[in-house]
Amino acid sequence: MIAANETDFLLPKEVAALLHVSPKTVARWATQQKLPYVKTLGGHRRFPADQIEALVRRLAEEGRTLEEPVGE
Repeated sequence: MIAANETDFLLPKEVAALLHVSPKTVARWATQQKLPYVKTLGGHRRFPADQIEALVRRLAEEGRTLEEPVGE
């Protein structure tokens, strides 16, 4: 298991900037399980940087966004 301090995490506003959406959209996508995240002891979401960066690359390669249904 990887300790939290061994992995880089992004804030919601950083994820929003990468995906060109608002932080509220990031929160909604996290709730819909479209984005991987962990919660801090204080209940705040943090997003694994490596997984978010991989998602951004994959979406760019496929020419898709998270708003689009998968498989269409």
